[in-house]
Amino acid sequence: MTRFDADTPAERRKLFAEAVTAHRKRGSPFLTITVEADPDLDGTDDDGDPLAAPWLQFAEKTFNLDVTEDEHDRLKALLDEFREFRIEEVHTPEESEGTNLRITARSDANRLAGFVDRAFTEVYGRDDDYRAWVTQI
Repeated sequence: MTRFDADTPAERRKLFAEAVTAHRKRGSPFLTITVEADPDLDGTDDDGDPLAAPWLQFAEKTFNLDVTEDEHDRLKALLDEFREFRIEEVHTPEESEGTNLRITARSDANRLAGFVDRAFTEVYGRDDDYRAWVTQI
């Protein structure tokens, strides 16, 4: 592993918190976190290749993510535990099967990191040992 990926809950949360802190200090436009594609969870295209893995972006105080209808329901349940987070925008293009959400999240880096980790496990169905990468800060 490098300083940009992690595969245990504690290491992922540390990685995510450090990425949020770096994003804020640098004033970068956004940070992006991705996970490995899993055909059983993400589906496959017509050729049997895995579809894109879930990702989350964070900019200033806003998360940006795409969800299916079922994932949206699970996300709303997770947000019940993160009362300071609010879904601010919902965009569902006609040609898409998913929904893009913007979630305002005013909190410290550790709380944001905990949300990201739980979103990947509880919303996107990843196992506790999933690997995540910070791909852009």
